[in-house]
Amino acid sequence: MIRFLSVRHLAVVEHLDLDLQPGFTVLTGETGAGKSIVLGALNLLAGGRASGDLVRTGAAKAVVQAALDAREGDEVLLRREVTAQGRSRAFINGTLTTIGEMQVNGLRLLDFHGQHAHQALLEPRNHLPLLDVHGKLAAPAATVATAFDAWRTALARLDGARSERDRSAERLELLAYQQKEIDDVAPTPGEDDALAVSRKRLAHAERLVALCSQAYGALYEQDGAAIPTLGQVWRQVAELAAIDPSFETHLEARGTVEAHLEDLAFALRSCAADVEGSPEQLADVEGRLAALERLKRKYGPSLDDVLEHRRRIGGDLDALRDGAGQIEELTRDEERARSRFLDAAEGLSARRRKTAANLSRKLAAVLERLAMPHARVHVQFGDGARAPERWTARGIDDVELYFSANPGEAPRPLARIASGGELSRVMLALKTLATTDMPGKTLVFDEIDAGIGGSAANSVGRLLRLLGERFQVVCVTHLPQIAAYADIHCRVSKAVRNGRTETSVDTLDEPDREVELARLMTGNTSPAARAGARALLDSRQQENGGGYRPAAASSAGV
Repeated sequence: MIRFLSVRHLAVVEHLDLDLQPGFTVLTGETGAGKSIVLGALNLLAGGRASGDLVRTGAAKAVVQAALDAREGDEVLLRREVTAQGRSRAFINGTLTTIGEMQVNGLRLLDFHGQHAHQALLEPRNHLPLLDVHGKLAAPAATVATAFDAWRTALARLDGARSERDRSAERLELLAYQQKEIDDVAPTPGEDDALAVSRKRLAHAERLVALCSQAYGALYEQDGAAIPTLGQVWRQVAELAAIDPSFETHLEARGTVEAHLEDLAFALRSCAADVEGSPEQLADVEGRLAALERLKRKYGPSLDDVLEHRRRIGGDLDALRDGAGQIEELTRDEERARSRFLDAAEGLSARRRKTAANLSRKLAAVLERLAMPHARVHVQFGDGARAPERWTARGIDDVELYFSANPGEAPRPLARIASGGELSRVMLALKTLATTDMPGKTLVFDEIDAGIGGSAANSVGRLLRLLGERFQVVCVTHLPQIAAYADIHCRVSKAVRNGRTETSVDTLDEPDREVELARLMTGNTSPAARAGARALLDSRQQENGGGYRPAAASSAGV
C-alpha cells in the first residue's frame, strides 16, 4: 500500500506531495489537468519506461518516490530519477538497483489496469493461479506441487545414474578387457620364479645330467667312491677315540654325515633321471615366462601386483554391473513418482475444467453489469500440455484466458485486447471473482469508465468499493456515479503561475467533494447541481453504511 507519493519536475508538475490511505481513492479533474501524470509517476515506480520528454522544461531531472507498506510489515522506499537526456536510475530503500529489480518489487506492490498497463494479469502464466483461487483448489494444487517435486527428484536421480552409466561404459569395457587378458594367462603366485628355475635347468640339461652322474659316481659307483671309503674312515676314528677321547665328538657326527651324503646321492640320482632337456619343453617354459612378463610390464612390476590388480578389477566390475541394477531400481522409483503425480494432476485438471466453466459464467454476469452484455471470457486449455516437458509444479494444464466483447467475434487472448476501457473492466471483474493478489496491494485503474454510464457506472463503483475493502484502490474517473463510492476523493487541477503551467492535487473535504461531484454531473456548481451531488453522496453513504473519510492531512502540488 502506498502511504506517500512525492513527484518533482515531472511534466507539468513542479512538485507534488500526496498522502494516500487504505480503501478506494478516486482522482477527478478536467481533461488535461494532469491525472495521467500522477498515474505515470506510479508507473515509473513500477519499472515503467522512462523518457527525457517527461522532465519538466528547464529542470535537470524528474524525481518520483514513494513510501509503501509491504505485506510483511516493512516499509519499502521506491525512487526513480529521469534526466533530461533520458537516462534513468532506480533506487530501492536508498540503494541503486536495476530497472528489472524495480519492476519485480514495483509489480509486487502495484498493479496497473488500463490501456497502457503492465499488470500481471495480462501474463498467461498468471491465469492458472486465478482459476485455482476461484475454485478453492489450493489443497489439491499443493498436493500436485509436492508430487511434482518428488517426481522431478526421482527423475534427476535416474538421469544422473544413466549419465554415470554412460560415462562408465568405456571403463567397463577396459576393465573387462584387462580381466580377460589376465585370466587368459591365469598366473599363479610365485609362478614366474619357479619357471625361471625350470628354464635354467632345461637350458643346461645335458651339463646338469653329466654333473649329477659324475657326482653320484664319485659318491657310490666309482673305485674309491666316497661313501664306501667312509666306512674305513669311521673304523679308524673309532680306534682313535678309544685311545684319545677327544675324537669321540667326531665319531658322534657319523650318522649326520652319512645321512647328508645319502640325501645328496639320492638327489643326484633323481636329478639325472628327471631332467629331460627337450627343446619343446624349454620353448614352452620360455613362452610362459614371456606371457607373465607382458602382464608384469602392464600391471606389475611383480606378479603379485598383477594378481592384486586382477582382484581389484573384479571388485570394480561388480560395482559397475551393480549400477545397472541401481538404474532398474531408480527407473521403478521414477515410474511410481510419475504415476502419483499424474494421478494428482489429472484429478486437479478435471476440477479445474469444472471451475473454468463456472468462472466463465460468473465473469459474463459481472461484465453484463459493467455494460458489456455480450462479453465472454473463455478459459482455454492448451493442447499437448500432457507431454512431460510441459509438466510443472502447477500440474499438466496450460491455461490462458480468451476474451470476446461482441457477438460473432471469436475469443482471442486477453493480452491482445485493444480497448483500455474493456480491459480495465475485465480486470475489475477478475479481481472481484478471483485474485491472487495479497491484501493491501495497490490497484490502479485508468479508463475504467470508458464507454459506460448509468447503472453500469454504479456497478463499477460498487465493485471498486468492494475491492477497496481488501486493497488500496486508486482510480481515475470522469463519472460521478463512480466517484461517489470512493472513501477518498482527490481533485487534480491545473493553473498558470508566474507564466508556467502547474498541476496540483487536493484531497477534498465533504463540501468540496459536493462541488466536484456537481461539476462532474452538470459541468457547473449551481445550487441545484450541488443538491443533486448531495443526494448522490447520501445514497452512496447509505448504501456503504458509513460516511466520507477524507485523508487526515490534505496534500497539494505547488
